[in-house]
Amino acid sequence: MRLSRSFLPVLKESPSDAQIVSHKLMLQAGLVRQTAAGIYAWLPLGLRVLNKIADIVREEQDKAGACELLMPTLQSAELWRQSGRYDAYGPEMLRIKDRHEREMLYGPTNEEMITALFRDDVKSYRDLPRTLYHVQWKFRDEVRPRFGVMRGREFLMKDAYSFDLDEAGARLSYYTQLLAYLRTFQRLGIRAVPMKAASGPIGGDLSHEFIVLAPTGESEVFYDSRFEEIDWSKTDIDYSDEAGLHGLFDQVSSTYAATDETHDEAKWSEVPSERQRTGRGIEVGHIFYFGDKYSAAMGLKVSGKDGSNVTPMMGSYGIGVSRLVGAIIEASHDDKGIVWPEAVAPFKVGLVTMRGDDEASVAVAEDLYRQLTAASVETLYDDRDERGGVKLGGMDLMGLPWQLVVGPRGVAAGMVELKDRRTGEKFEIPIDAAVARLS
Repeated sequence: MRLSRSFLPVLKESPSDAQIVSHKLMLQAGLVRQTAAGIYAWLPLGLRVLNKIADIVREEQDKAGACELLMPTLQSAELWRQSGRYDAYGPEMLRIKDRHEREMLYGPTNEEMITALFRDDVKSYRDLPRTLYHVQWKFRDEVRPRFGVMRGREFLMKDAYSFDLDEAGARLSYYTQLLAYLRTFQRLGIRAVPMKAASGPIGGDLSHEFIVLAPTGESEVFYDSRFEEIDWSKTDIDYSDEAGLHGLFDQVSSTYAATDETHDEAKWSEVPSERQRTGRGIEVGHIFYFGDKYSAAMGLKVSGKDGSNVTPMMGSYGIGVSRLVGAIIEASHDDKGIVWPEAVAPFKVGLVTMRGDDEASVAVAEDLYRQLTAASVETLYDDRDERGGVKLGGMDLMGLPWQLVVGPRGVAAGMVELKDRRTGEKFEIPIDAAVARLS
């Protein structure tokens, strides 16, 4: 993309109303703009990040055997009355009426709707187990929306729902999602520690939340440093390996990790002091097993292997896709701006001409942009008639993993400068080697 033709409204000053780093940087770098309290428009740069996160989430759900569908944002109040949650949910639910005075709501979650869909179309044990998911916008009318996309009222979520014949099968589905989540966050370039959690209004007695460690996190966290030693993307467990999945759950459950809400001082004291870690964290995912709470309330039955009616056991699994954008920035930034993990960066390379009035530099930059684009290397080319320092500052702010800098002196010597945004290291490389290096 050419910066001269894009819509990337970078702010020169730090916004005064933003309280945390991610909110400030998302506004400054032109990722989002607020349109109402707690509601944001995603601008081109932010949307690219949002879509990349969603794509990784989808890929890992698909690998775990979940099937994608898409449920609407608006739901009938009658569904929620069947489960008993319509009046119990509280003022966070946005309740509305259509022109026929039918009560509707903007969905904060989808347990009721997915249960109704499953109830109406699945009749036999042969159709179980199943895990269904979608990536959809949700709305929760926070009384004090703050911190940008970290605690907004409208947000993008991946929510999945599992259906099994019995508790043993449901727990296996839970362990499957546990592994999928660990691998998802690993691919996103962040460390998210699974911590035993309270179930809240979702219900159930088995729940874990996934916490990204960041100094500005809302929750105080306590965890065993063993979680820092595990590369979940390389964990040799297949999703069909029941013993491996059980072993994974045992490993997670036996390694201490808790937020201040579930912290147990007695158990914490059993962790060797050299392995005790404390800090702050941001919740980016939450998984629940809640048995027949919704299936029983909404009359979901299937015929069992012996012909008797069976009420399926259920679980639900959420990832805050839009919240992850803010969480990643909170965990990965410096005093110059965002430092994106390469997997979710809006572009891999920022191409900069230091002198827009130098014909030789512009010719080299144009050729590099053509070659990088042809090689499918996502490149943001700053071809504007601006000072070089302004361009480099903008690239640091946007946080692209690599910067390719073209200047008159380098071009005269047949070289360009390559900068690693994360480490700040700079390399002089031959012009004709640049594309191969970045491919």
